[in-house]
Amino acid sequence: MVDLTVTPTAVAAGSNATKETGIAGETIIAGQVLAKAVSGLLMKCDNNHATPEIRRPVGVALNGGAINQPITFQTRGDITIGATVAPGITYFTSDTPGGIGVAADNVAGEFTGILGLGKSTTVITLDIQYGGVAV
Repeated sequence: MVDLTVTPTAVAAGSNATKETGIAGETIIAGQVLAKAVSGLLMKCDNNHATPEIRRPVGVALNGGAINQPITFQTRGDITIGATVAPGITYFTSDTPGGIGVAADNVAGEFTGILGLGKSTTVITLDIQYGGVAV
């Protein structure tokens, strides 16, 4: 399978969303999964990155921005992800920086993180979990 194709302008936090803010360490678009570098800057999460901190998901970007710009990201709750999702399906971090995939895409050596479950055809309920163990 392939990662979700997210329309950034359609990404929106639900009424039960928990949000945080940070500073972009690279160009980020709404709907990308984020990680926090040792520097504290937000980077695109990549489940097979050489740096452990970049493999650990912290949330999903609710807006885009260039390097050193503020980013609001969602850490928990319902998010309209701007893509078609399947209810009841678990969504994971991807080996594509910032991408969202499914279990079938996880291959040996990847440090996958669970993002959450599909709630409807457009909403994922975020409940991020990361064990730090490779598949």
